[in-house]
Amino acid sequence: AMALEKYCRATGRAFVRFDYTGHGESGGTFEELTFTDWVDDALLVLDTATEGRQVLVGSSMGGWISLLMHRYYSSQIKGFLGIGSAPEFLTRIMWKKFPKKTKSEILKKGISKIKNGDYEYLITKQLILDGKKTSNKVLNRKLYNTNPVTMVHGQKDEVVPVMYSRKVLKIFPKAEKKLLVIKNGDHSLSSKKNLNIICKELKSIIKKVN
Repeated sequence: AMALEKYCRATGRAFVRFDYTGHGESGGTFEELTFTDWVDDALLVLDTATEGRQVLVGSSMGGWISLLMHRYYSSQIKGFLGIGSAPEFLTRIMWKKFPKKTKSEILKKGISKIKNGDYEYLITKQLILDGKKTSNKVLNRKLYNTNPVTMVHGQKDEVVPVMYSRKVLKIFPKAEKKLLVIKNGDHSLSSKKNLNIICKELKSIIKKVN
């Protein structure tokens, strides 16, 4: 996000980035929140902090939320750049990977502590159930705009398989679509080389929009 902000400042583009409630510097307790709360955050930001035409950039969960934003702001959204996008990851990826012990703990106690690398997360039953809601599903609903849609995904992404970027592109049957798989790229794609690639793809989308 900081690399994209730097790029937009350098090219005279307006740019908005934010931490979802319970994430980063935003207030709120993560385990008390659901995916719908973060969708509401995005809706609020688009309502109050932006105007005119928008190009959305969504990484991981942000890619999922960006797809939902297309339902509410179809006329304003003119392009989409997904980075390791993770649509419906709560049920399609996360829940499926959990061992039986973890699933049982979540269902019985309503919460379980999950360790991922150096980080620990408290995953709640309400979060998983919220991810199952029909209103939060995106892979079963087509978006018929003709805007440029580019998906960037790391070839060695061990969190979200490349197939999910392909699934996203299928949602846009009429869009100008592109899938860029970065060799040896991981989920974050945060190396200087990969960030330059992402900024280059954003530049390409903006050029098409203009």
